Amino acid sequence: MCVAVPGKIVEINGSTAKVDVMNNTCDVNIKLVQAKIGDYVLIHAGCAIDVLSKDSAEEILWMFKELEEEVHDNSSADH
Repeated sequence: MCVAVPGKIVEINGSTAKVDVMNNTCDVNIKLVQAKIGDYVLIHAGCAIDVLSKDSAEEILWMFKELEEEVHDNSSADH
């Protein structure tokens, strides 16, 4: 299964951007979208596929955090 994740653009160099994804910086191809520094983008397979509002990006990140906590809690209960 593939999942797209949101991140915030912190730097742009041509068609590549440095994007902060959950406190990790990665290089993302931004050719498919019109984005600027400070925008949130949805990333799949190393490419930005959509520009998101800050609220939408934060909601998705909150869901990832909730899932991570649930997985952690379940794995702790197994031990």
